[in-house]
Amino acid sequence: MRRKNLDLEDYVMLTWDGLTRYLEDGCCSLSNNIAENSIRPFTVGRKNWLFSGSPKGAKASAAVYSMIETCKASQINPENYLLYLFQHLPNETKFPDRDVLDRYMPWNPEIRTACEK
Repeated sequence: MRRKNLDLEDYVMLTWDGLTRYLEDGCCSLSNNIAENSIRPFTVGRKNWLFSGSPKGAKASAAVYSMIETCKASQINPENYLLYLFQHLPNETKFPDRDVLDRYMPWNPEIRTACEK
């Protein structure tokens, strides 16, 4: 099915809610530069990740990359964060438990203090 070509006025009316969302929430930014800058290294390096070796390797790479970018977005030193995880997670008895994992998320105040830049 072919999409109808919309003129600017029709497009604006169809997307009005999204276009005005920032007016309803003072935390919303007019720009998405932060999001674009955080994914840029991923898109630039994607050819390098063709050689992950297997789907499991690609999934592991994506998980680590996600952790690093979350640290950057949270103003946490990624190296300090990974060291903290490697030192403390092996001592957890209920490791995959959601409550345990929540304690190790970058936005946790204890993590922020231990891993600040």
